[in-house]
Amino acid sequence: MPDISLRALVDDLGSPDPDVRDAGAYAALARLVRGGALGPADRTWLASAMLERLGHERSEARSFAPLVLGALVAAGDFGTTWVPAVTRWYVGEEDLRGHDPEVGWVHAVAHGADFIGACGAAGVGDPDALLDALARRLVAPTVHVWRDQEDDRVARAVCLVLARPGLSTATATGWLAHVHDLFASGSPGPVPAEASNTMHTLRSLHVALGQEVVHDEQAVGIKHAALVRARVTDLLAEVTPWFWRPQPLTRMGTAM
Repeated sequence: MPDISLRALVDDLGSPDPDVRDAGAYAALARLVRGGALGPADRTWLASAMLERLGHERSEARSFAPLVLGALVAAGDFGTTWVPAVTRWYVGEEDLRGHDPEVGWVHAVAHGADFIGACGAAGVGDPDALLDALARRLVAPTVHVWRDQEDDRVARAVCLVLARPGLSTATATGWLAHVHDLFASGSPGPVPAEASNTMHTLRSLHVALGQEVVHDEQAVGIKHAALVRARVTDLLAEVTPWFWRPQPLTRMGTAM
């Protein structure tokens, strides 16, 4: 069993008070994990507690569990059940608020993306499953238009998974089929929130793939960046045909 201080931090991580949950418990847990202060038994217990926390009745409690799991991944831990469990929560989560004036950061979209990005950076988890989870989160029906840089966090997670050595072209682009289906199903009228969120994310991804992606201040190489960027260009062109059209040179990342 973990000592009382670790259990207290896990309890506080579920607090509705943002000072207790975020600035207090999460910050302390992240330091313990990243600093190597927890032994194997404590790390295993903490991971199990976070997986259980994904089913908590309050969204702000659920949404902080993936951050701790991501810290564990970055520190070298990983369990085969983690990605499926986080994916079930991530795709099904309905409370997509970013910052709330009362409970502080909820940020489920960003926190789930951070976990997936941590898996990508660490080279763990099936990249097809990781990218599929991000795509399914993008296209899932919602009434929330993201406002707190969730789109950037999802795009960053995509990049970190795309950086996996040996990634096939099929994996690098296959997840975009979800986006194609979403855009193809559109009809005249108000733009659904999930479509807006997806467009914003693809635009962020398009910019990043044309620049130097970094992780922990180090450059990250993305082998299929030009291919993915070209496919993203085509998808964005589908929703703004009245604005611009892709050109042969810019599609392959060699704009003049």
